[in-house]
Amino acid sequence: MSDIRLIMLGSVIIFAGFVVGGITGSQYLQYAIQAGQFDDCFDYSSGIAVKVKCDQKEQDKVMFLALSLGLIGGGVVILVKGIRGKWDQNVKSDEMLGPKNG
Repeated sequence: MSDIRLIMLGSVIIFAGFVVGGITGSQYLQYAIQAGQFDDCFDYSSGIAVKVKCDQKEQDKVMFLALSLGLIGGGVVILVKGIRGKWDQNVKSDEMLGPKNG
């Protein structure tokens, strides 16, 4: 795969990791606050208070955090692989553009 494609792919994967972390992090913020302040957690998304398990929500939060960090880490690995690529070192002499050296 071309080096610039790896750089673009790595950037997209890193961006996806931040998007997943941002969206899921905001969803689980209320449960983190409730677990720290109270013994019980409630879900208010349906309009009424529904009791939920704080431990289950914490596990879900950690799972999405791991997914987000995995995406960011994978994107960094791909990005570094693209940056450390061979770039123009493997260009054949008949494919080079520019002035010809006699």
